[in-house]
Amino acid sequence: MNIAVLTIGDELLSGELADTNTQRIARQLSPHGYGLRESLSVGDDRGDIEEALAALAARMDVVIVTGGLGPTVDDLTAAAAAHVFGLPLERNDEALSLIRQHFARLGVNMHPRNDKQAMLPRGAALIPNPKGSAPGFSLTRHDAFLFFLPGVPAEMATMLDESVLPALRQRQGGQPPRQEKLFQVFGLSEPRVEELLSRNTLPDGVQLAFGVDFPLVIVKLRSARPDAAELLTRGESQVRQVLGDFVVAAGGQTLAENVARQLTDSGSTLALAESCTGGLISTWLTNLPGASAFLERSAVTYANSAKQDWLQVPEQVLSEQGAVSEACALAMAAGIRGAAGTRLGVAVTGIAGPEGGTAQKPVGTVFIALSAADREEARGYRFHGNREQVRILAACMALDWIRRYLLTRPAAELTAPEEPR
Repeated sequence: MNIAVLTIGDELLSGELADTNTQRIARQLSPHGYGLRESLSVGDDRGDIEEALAALAARMDVVIVTGGLGPTVDDLTAAAAAHVFGLPLERNDEALSLIRQHFARLGVNMHPRNDKQAMLPRGAALIPNPKGSAPGFSLTRHDAFLFFLPGVPAEMATMLDESVLPALRQRQGGQPPRQEKLFQVFGLSEPRVEELLSRNTLPDGVQLAFGVDFPLVIVKLRSARPDAAELLTRGESQVRQVLGDFVVAAGGQTLAENVARQLTDSGSTLALAESCTGGLISTWLTNLPGASAFLERSAVTYANSAKQDWLQVPEQVLSEQGAVSEACALAMAAGIRGAAGTRLGVAVTGIAGPEGGTAQKPVGTVFIALSAADREEARGYRFHGNREQVRILAACMALDWIRRYLLTRPAAELTAPEEPR
């Protein structure tokens, strides 16, 4: 099935907004066995939209269109679709009812301009929008199945899951064209992962692919065979055997989600003391629902005074060994755990750059520490990259320390991660 994405909006071409919809659509389709053949972005110009729709409908099986369904004058997608496919543009009473219901749920008056969102090509099938005012619609033309969705990412993603994917599966007779398993690897480079897996032949009928989502390497196993489920299960067993604890998450799960699940399942509680990561670890964890079950508190102790006042780091440690040191990291982890009364205390302190490094402690120097009743350990790392990359690497490493502790693996045995590529 040849699938294309068409994103519409001047803001995408001017750089005002990034086209995140194409990436999101590709990621949502991939686990279900669908891949994109082509993607295209055009501005809010009716002629350009019509030209793109005609070209894609002529050579693609499926076209997923996002953007241009709003109530303003520059929202031209429905009118362009009607014209290029020779259909009248008319008010769809069912669409108008859905729009009115949306504003009624919000308890606000609908602006008269929102009536425009109910003007659709004749014969269009409605796609409900549970999160916004603009209903989507679908058309079949030139043997192509076209889906028109809003450009708002959250609305588009929900409608893709609830309406578009079921329609694709129905068109395929209920069978996915390809099955896939994904694994996230931390601590090994992409070439090293490929080298390790190439030494171990995967089952016939399983294809191997790779990707990088810094600083993680993504391992992809795919199969289109009728016995794909059984083949991929065997392939997963082999991947885990070869890569071991470097596999930090699987499927659509993230490292933070995996750590959150481990903490919850084990009944463990956590307190964090962050310096150079500036709250990044706690942000990742609290982005997840239910984080209050395991995260008791998080302190961003950037200044030395905060480390002393909140974490009881001894002044002697700060004056003699410095805030970026193994001793300081240990004191931070122990201090936050003692204050919170949690099972685990984890601390991160370092120099993210671009300034502040010295010959003894260059930019990228980071110390991580873990404090628990049965274990206290700390280790220094030298991470490479810009400020953001150093902070992300430090946060991922700290999460991996927690993951390994809960797996009863010594975290300090983990060396600095290799470059992803």
